[in-house]
Amino acid sequence: MSLNKKSVDDFSAKGKRVLVRCDFNVPLKDGVITDETRINAALPTINKLIADGGKVILCSHLGKVKEGPNEKESLAPVAKRLSEKLGKEVVFVSDYNVTGEAATKAVAAMNEGDVVLLQNTRFRGKEETKNGEEFSKELADLCDAYVCDAFGSSHRAHASVAGVTEVVRAKGGDCAVGYLMQKEIDFLGNAVENPVRPFVAILGGAKVADKLNVISNLLEKCDTLIIGGGMAFTFLKAQGMEIGKSLVDDEKLDYCREMLAKAESLGKKLLLPVDAAVAEAFPSPIDAEIAVDYVAADAIPADKMGLDIGPKSAEMFAEAVKSAKTVVWNGPMGVFENPVLAKGTIAVAESLAETDATTIIGGGDSAAAVNQLGFADKMSHISTGGGASLEFLEGKALPGVVAADDK
Repeated sequence: MSLNKKSVDDFSAKGKRVLVRCDFNVPLKDGVITDETRINAALPTINKLIADGGKVILCSHLGKVKEGPNEKESLAPVAKRLSEKLGKEVVFVSDYNVTGEAATKAVAAMNEGDVVLLQNTRFRGKEETKNGEEFSKELADLCDAYVCDAFGSSHRAHASVAGVTEVVRAKGGDCAVGYLMQKEIDFLGNAVENPVRPFVAILGGAKVADKLNVISNLLEKCDTLIIGGGMAFTFLKAQGMEIGKSLVDDEKLDYCREMLAKAESLGKKLLLPVDAAVAEAFPSPIDAEIAVDYVAADAIPADKMGLDIGPKSAEMFAEAVKSAKTVVWNGPMGVFENPVLAKGTIAVAESLAETDATTIIGGGDSAAAVNQLGFADKMSHISTGGGASLEFLEGKALPGVVAADDK
């Protein structure tokens, strides 16, 4: 997968109708946006195209739209907030058809520098099915050029992410990436494909099954692989250790043994916890007070479960990060939503905050943890994509990246 893509700096938007796929999948409560991070992340690209005299047409999905088009998942609140942030009216096309007559009229009436936001793309049904071809063509009919700035959706071969580019390109239009996509490619893509060494990868989270290909791919790319979180206990059991009632994926024990052997054959360090915070049961509710003991990783009592890495593991992991030049982290070290069980995740976050390395947080729960624990401003890059980040780390070609023109 080529990572050298045409960006918004590489073509002139002046006078052109430019369709921009954004990620406006924001959390809403009673019609009010509760976190504007994704809107703010889209502003640099939108402002660049406005300044260049483009006619800027925005599209995005919102929510899962399981019950068909509905006002609760309309992009109307996003249009309102965007208007305030851009200091100019964003014309909202509320038509559930997304690309119907209302959209055509709104686009026809645009002047240079104007902004239109189309309705939730998922209101058109499954974008990846046969319906997607028709939708791709209708989206392309509205524009002269296309920009993808929705990394969080770039792993999906949907009409508004990939399908539309084929039609735009066929009529001679540019297909580029926005500033947000470019940043993800620069940090996440290059960290895996061309890292400054030593390269340390840290994986956490609950299940080995969620990260099978990530573990295997990163072992080939990194110098040291650190495994924490719930998935570490399957690796420990694979080494013959007693793990009590800890989370385990028994079907993946052989896979873990394979990965331990792979690390050894490649001459890579694979670090597992040497101690753990244990308790009798998972906290309920998740942030409830909980009494824990710290025990060696090979001495977890039969009636206890591991819920976080212990202090010795945290120290060992921090030591491995100290000499790194590139660090990628995906997945917390324990149940970080609980103050008592967040200590391992905090320790890893602190070690990343203190290093001079390029530090990249691979979206999802690790991004939430870093934000929640107050370390966000100390990281080089926090990815905006959960599933997309994981697939990038797996070494997969992302449709939204592939679909953009190479430079």
